[in-house]
Amino acid sequence: MSLITRRRKRPEINIVPLMDVLTILIFFFLVSMQFRERLTLNLTLPKIETAGRNEFESPVIIGIDRDGNFFFNGDAATGEQLESLVRIVAEQSVDIMVLIKAHEDTPLQKVTFAMDACRKAGLNRIRLQSR
Repeated sequence: MSLITRRRKRPEINIVPLMDVLTILIFFFLVSMQFRERLTLNLTLPKIETAGRNEFESPVIIGIDRDGNFFFNGDAATGEQLESLVRIVAEQSVDIMVLIKAHEDTPLQKVTFAMDACRKAGLNRIRLQSR
């Protein structure tokens, strides 16, 4: 048996390969990151007093033109007239379907006014027509 003992090498951490890997990771993240500004729309949406489920079919047609003028089954009507006509229809039956046809440039406030008038009267079967 030999009495000579070998000395162990002291453990070392080789930092050069670690720095190489970290440098590559930093470059990878810098290249792959997207520095875009998030654009959001600042909209003031009109308030609606009721909400409901939309159904499809329509014997009653409410039209709204580009300028926000209302038409009830083809006849011109003001906002107050529209509300009273919708109430009259709702007195007959609340299951009557309502189709709202609005021009694409119609203000959203007018569309929500028509929907709100229908829901206030108890008509919850409302459909918006699009192309």
